[in-house]
Amino acid sequence: MSSFTARFASQDEIEHWDKHVTANPNGGNLLQSAAFAAVKRNFGWDVRYLVLDGPEASSYNLVLEKSFPVMGRLWYLIKGPDVASVDDVPAALEAIKEFVEREKLRVFAVKIEPDIVDSDHARDVLAKAGLAKSFNLQPNDSTAILDITPEPGPLLRSLHSRGRNAVRRAEREGVEVEVAEPTLANYRTMHSLMTGTLNTKSRHGAQVRSFEYYRQFWTEFTSRGQGRLYFVYENGRPSVGAFVINYGRKATYKDGGSLQHRTQYGDSHLVQWTAILDMKTLGCTEYDFCGTPPADKLKDTSHPFHGLGLFKTSFTKSVTDFVGVWDYVIDVPRYTAWTTAGERVARQLYTRRTGQQFY
Repeated sequence: MSSFTARFASQDEIEHWDKHVTANPNGGNLLQSAAFAAVKRNFGWDVRYLVLDGPEASSYNLVLEKSFPVMGRLWYLIKGPDVASVDDVPAALEAIKEFVEREKLRVFAVKIEPDIVDSDHARDVLAKAGLAKSFNLQPNDSTAILDITPEPGPLLRSLHSRGRNAVRRAEREGVEVEVAEPTLANYRTMHSLMTGTLNTKSRHGAQVRSFEYYRQFWTEFTSRGQGRLYFVYENGRPSVGAFVINYGRKATYKDGGSLQHRTQYGDSHLVQWTAILDMKTLGCTEYDFCGTPPADKLKDTSHPFHGLGLFKTSFTKSVTDFVGVWDYVIDVPRYTAWTTAGERVARQLYTRRTGQQFY
């Protein structure tokens, strides 16, 4: 187990934030990026740039912070801490606690969400370090990940037969995928494909945020050359849309939507295949389909992501479950007040006031 010290990043490190994050032990995550920080700053969060200095390397972690009267501050290490092993997490959190107390930052708890694969050992390490399991927040705490390092031919043959056959048929039948310009009109079209209506839930049951949230999100990533919008057209209008992010060596199918009644077979599969090939040319080595049911619930037809899971596992043959969200308690009385009533009230008030999701 390594030892760490914690500090806030320097101005120079912040200016080159993505370079540092993508050099983290696990390669970073788009939710730790400068683009994402810019979005969350406009949607109820303060942003902190935290560095964990270890004996061999430093880990750069985005912290989302909310402040509450009397209680103090809650920190959310979104997709962090990014350390080499779950065995390093307790030492990283001890360093954060020492830093918080030394700098009198009034943080009562830290939510962590490391991209560490779930296992009995991982849960045991976190529990023994005093962390409490909380509810998961991100859709890709269970997800399908495809290794895209093989050449296109072998890579296509490696897909599940359902996905491979759908891609080939769509190509034979002349389905065309276009990279759409990042315009306001195209963003509105994409958002409508995601919802199908003006409701806040997609037909797959996934929560869909406001158009303004996605407009800022997509703009921040495309302006940095880290995102692409894809459309398939049918009868002259977009029928399938996907927004895919390239961040370091990781590509992520972040957002998707489609018309319910379409005639072009395999169009959604061809969008993904096209994006996968593009991400390879940008140097990505893995493609995250961003959200499935947990591995043990893939066949559960009542799960809200059941349909998405079937689609995404037509490319990969397995699901990766990460450890999800855990709470590291720094101040026990204030954390108890938070979990007893504070969090519920804070979430209700924030949503009522802004119409946005709390997390």
